[in-house]
Amino acid sequence: MILAALVAAAGLWTAPAAASVLDDCRGPLCGARALTPYFDALQARGALDGAPPVHILQIGDSHSAGDSITGAWRDALQARYGSGGRGVLPPGDPYWGFIPHGVHIDQTAGWRVEATFGKAAPPADQPVVFGLSGFRLTSDQPGATIGLTATPQEAFDRLIVCAITGPDAGGYVLTLGGAAQTVSLAAPAPGVDCHSFSAGALTTTAVLSTQGGPVTLLSWASFRPGGVVVSNLGVVGAQLRHFARADNAAMAAELRAYAPDLIVLEFGTNEAFGTHFDPAAYEATVREEIARLKRLSGGAPMLIFGAPDAGTDRRELSHNAEPAPGDPTAAEAASGGWFPPPALSAIRAAQRRAAAAEGAAFWDWGDRMGGPGVAQSWVAAMPPLMRHDHVHYTTDGGAVVARLLQEDLDQAAAASGTP
Repeated sequence: MILAALVAAAGLWTAPAAASVLDDCRGPLCGARALTPYFDALQARGALDGAPPVHILQIGDSHSAGDSITGAWRDALQARYGSGGRGVLPPGDPYWGFIPHGVHIDQTAGWRVEATFGKAAPPADQPVVFGLSGFRLTSDQPGATIGLTATPQEAFDRLIVCAITGPDAGGYVLTLGGAAQTVSLAAPAPGVDCHSFSAGALTTTAVLSTQGGPVTLLSWASFRPGGVVVSNLGVVGAQLRHFARADNAAMAAELRAYAPDLIVLEFGTNEAFGTHFDPAAYEATVREEIARLKRLSGGAPMLIFGAPDAGTDRRELSHNAEPAPGDPTAAEAASGGWFPPPALSAIRAAQRRAAAAEGAAFWDWGDRMGGPGVAQSWVAAMPPLMRHDHVHYTTDGGAVVARLLQEDLDQAAAASGTP
């Protein structure tokens, strides 16, 4: 069954919504003027031989980590414009179930993983530098390796490795395109080095092997000229406050090296499943992170995804925020059925206000799905578009979300005069 039929069968909303309270809205996409530089980059893609690819960097929670949505978005854009490589990845194989589309990662023993939150988080009194990915991969053993093998579609001729430097740091050997290059991370003071390697021709493999003292990696990325790259940096269970723990200097170094043409922030689902939601504090955090990413990236356009619809059957979440008018929360909770936590609507409203205040675009993902409570229809669709947890998407569902998003972006680009 084609995706359009899936949408129709599930009773999903696909027509543009009524005008938002924000003036600059086209249905669920508001503030699209902020995306003009990105639309222009797409239009100019390939105009210069050997030009860098158009790079979309998405940062978020498990919806980004799973890559069902970003993977479908990547496939659609690369079918239209060509591949620019796989883009930015967390270092190595940072957690169980990490399955990045388009590349395979091999990792030997001898590495340890640290994360901004959860069981892998370092002690609170231990100052640790994290970058965009929210992970660190460290080895104290010479000869520990990580390898990247890309599919032919994601072949690359340039690899970038971002690592911690310092007085006690070791180094690594990067083998790319049949040639090996040694990089020392020793430096008088702690810092971040994002080293770019050229293969000279397209390749599908790269291997990094440690040397000397400790080596700590923050992220790595593969690129090729032209085309489009969609990097997905998602962490299962992440909230925006966890991303806020990333270090400014580390992110600035990574953003200079990876040069995104569009930064997408996708958070809010995990915040909505807490027992209490503070809209004022959350809105302040969203504004701070938009402003920080724009500043550190040199003004890259930003698109904020409003939290999607999701459901729960936990009665204690039926009062975690003031329900928005028309939300089915109270009735569904009283009947014992699945319901969207009231905080979801409050989160979307805070994200919308923050995006408008900071000059970012906003996409109302929940509205585009069909509005509050529609997750149940996505779960019941044949084939299912959401999993039985009423939160995560199937492969089919991810493809539907990616298609709806790109339709709205295409309409905004056409309205701006960019084909």
